[in-house]
Amino acid sequence: MEQFDYVIVGAGSAGCVLANRLSADPRNSVLLLEAGGKDNYIWIHIPIGYLYTQNNPRTDWCFRTEAEDGLNGRALNYPRGRVLGGCSSINGMLYIRGQSRDYDTWRQLGNVGWSWDDVLPYFKRSEDQVRGADDHHGAGGEWRVEEMRLSWEILDAFREAAAETGIPKTDNFNRGDNEGCGYFQVNQRRGVRWNTSKAFLRPIRHRPNLKIVTHAQASGIRLDGNRAVGVDYTRDGVATFAGARREVILAAGAIGSPHLMQLSGIGPGALLKDHGVNVRHDLAGVGENLQDHLQIRMAYKVRNTKTLNERANRLLGRIGMGLEYFLMKRGPLTMAPSQLGAFAKSDPALATPDLEYHVQPLSLDRFGEPPHQFPAFTASVANIRPESRGTVRLVSNDPAVHPAIKPNYLSAPADRRTAVAAMRLTRRIVAAPALRRFEPEEFMPSSAVDTEAELVRAAGDIATTIFHPVGTCKMGNDAMAVVDDKLRVRGIAGLRIADASVMPTITSGNTNAPVIMIAEKAADMIGGKVMA
Repeated sequence: MEQFDYVIVGAGSAGCVLANRLSADPRNSVLLLEAGGKDNYIWIHIPIGYLYTQNNPRTDWCFRTEAEDGLNGRALNYPRGRVLGGCSSINGMLYIRGQSRDYDTWRQLGNVGWSWDDVLPYFKRSEDQVRGADDHHGAGGEWRVEEMRLSWEILDAFREAAAETGIPKTDNFNRGDNEGCGYFQVNQRRGVRWNTSKAFLRPIRHRPNLKIVTHAQASGIRLDGNRAVGVDYTRDGVATFAGARREVILAAGAIGSPHLMQLSGIGPGALLKDHGVNVRHDLAGVGENLQDHLQIRMAYKVRNTKTLNERANRLLGRIGMGLEYFLMKRGPLTMAPSQLGAFAKSDPALATPDLEYHVQPLSLDRFGEPPHQFPAFTASVANIRPESRGTVRLVSNDPAVHPAIKPNYLSAPADRRTAVAAMRLTRRIVAAPALRRFEPEEFMPSSAVDTEAELVRAAGDIATTIFHPVGTCKMGNDAMAVVDDKLRVRGIAGLRIADASVMPTITSGNTNAPVIMIAEKAADMIGGKVMA
């Protein structure tokens, strides 16, 4: 048994930040536990490598949802990083903070210190913005933000068509109001993925007060009465205990953190009893309030232009892409899953956007499958303010058994209405003059699908997760809140959570940057600091 001041579970986007900040004080001893291995797999670092890291047990937990009624009985793969850097090692690399309204809503829910003005300094602190520092951005931090290193004629035309439809052009989605259409910025350095392991761990991994243990599967939080005193974990088949003199900090994500809590006897009492877990603290909200962004993947055949489909399907095209990357670090191998983005309103009466577009110069039947043989583009659109709520619940007291993940997509009537509005807006954009010369022809779902009932059914057939689960250990003051606004677990001393699970409501965009912000703020709260 070893003793540390802080034991952090999970070396993902949040855990790497926490390990860096807490070990910066030489008086603190810090243990960082990661169930996966080192981030030394080549496909982590080549940006297009997410195709090979997701659904790969070397780097991914390989979770899967339950069959979803809203998806017409389909179950989805649910990638979550299982490697140093966590999801930042396998995600889409898009740098999106969300809207100021998101954080002001958290504050209005009673979470002191979480308004936009409160959190903006934490976004800026770790940011290394290629454009330099200004009122909204930071430079010189660990978290590199750069421009895309490629462009496509069809994407430029989609941007023009969006403008013709009333969605203005923008070159910055991260000033608090993200309405508009433009190219995403990415977490890359000169065409190579920049994950939180590179950014926050590697520069400080030799600190004598920091211990990093990989292949360490946490099996439970050990309690002494109502106080967390350490973490039980298994490594190489050997059961080990690490004591925490001050705090255990969960940074295992929106799936891992509630599951570990439930395995430890902290969660909905009836659920735990049903699976043979001794109830140590009945906390109803653990594993509830799951929220995610569901993207509806509409695809269009085009003419009179080139897309990635043709290039990726030709041997010479693939060789050329490889040479372009390895010689110049440019071209399709630097691609994030989406290049062009847009934030728009499903209803003009809304105050702020509730839709996010991810537009790609390619098309395929399912993620990870080969592109189609014909030129095409995909316009994926997601409701970024969903009302549907799901659950993460253990199904066994064996830590090796994955929990049941049930997002309940499209279960809320408002989400079904928004899906229909989103698909109709996409069709208006594609019909705009700027795209006319490419003769776009919808084939997913099909232009023949037109009534509200048909569109809802089609959404269930073609929609998929955009990999943003949050909210399963939400911050707040109500009966379903799991942590308070200092991220301390209610009713358990010495236990804190700092990851996507604490979000009371999902942010209006990709969730990686907000998780890094949460970890930055958590580190200050743990250290008794308040950032002006």
